[in-house]
Amino acid sequence: MLLEGLETLYVLAQEGTMGKTGSRLYISQSAVSKRIANLEARLGKKLIEPQGRNIQLTAEAKELLTQAAPELVTLKGLLFDHQQMTDDTLLHIACSETVLAAYLGPFLADYLQKDSGLSFRTHHTPMILEKVRAGDAILGICAGQLPSIADLKITELCQESYVLVYPTQINEHQTPQLLTIDLHNPANRYLEPILLANGYKILMQMDSYFAVAQLGLSGVAPALVPKGLVDAMRIPVSAVHAFPLNLTRPISLCYRSRSIQRERIQNLYQDLVDHFQYYA
Repeated sequence: MLLEGLETLYVLAQEGTMGKTGSRLYISQSAVSKRIANLEARLGKKLIEPQGRNIQLTAEAKELLTQAAPELVTLKGLLFDHQQMTDDTLLHIACSETVLAAYLGPFLADYLQKDSGLSFRTHHTPMILEKVRAGDAILGICAGQLPSIADLKITELCQESYVLVYPTQINEHQTPQLLTIDLHNPANRYLEPILLANGYKILMQMDSYFAVAQLGLSGVAPALVPKGLVDAMRIPVSAVHAFPLNLTRPISLCYRSRSIQRERIQNLYQDLVDHFQYYA
């Protein structure tokens, strides 16, 4: 019960509302409230308080999560490693939205014919890593530069090139302002110093590559996007331009060492590696 309460408080800190927390944990809003109330009773402390339509954590709750959150993620991962798994167990895979859209449609259509128990959900790379560490996802398919994490293994699948999207010809002698993905995201942070060192200016940063590409197509400014997205969005060839720098992003698989020893997960892992050999 204590672990459930800590997990619920941890998710509530990220989501901000009881409803969103319940949706993420697959429990009712009243169950979220009950878990938090039980944790407060156990600790003898007030952990949450209303803030308009949202919930905010008290100072005591923030201090608790600062100390407990890393151990909570590690413990959940260890429990997952020892969880019984059958051929009918639903396997959750956390995936980059652009990688899923650009590369995995036909793969999934085929793979689900032999293993229908897969559930893909899209997240940004930091959340993918966290979900795999915690055992909430059996595999993560990430895009961007990954940190070294002690309890995760990383397999690079390919390097994806960047291109510019803009409806008219770009002046080669003028270094343009660019539209980019959010460069504060740790997985994308490596791009900013490269761009700035080569004289590029960042006009806007977006949370979604689809938004970046759409604004580029509309003529707002050249949009820096991964090449796979161009194909997924069926962007006209006339609006796609080579980027002068040899700029790429890695696409990688992340997983727990013990998880990959399970036959179903190993089969999926190997088929994904084989699938991306075409793009390597």
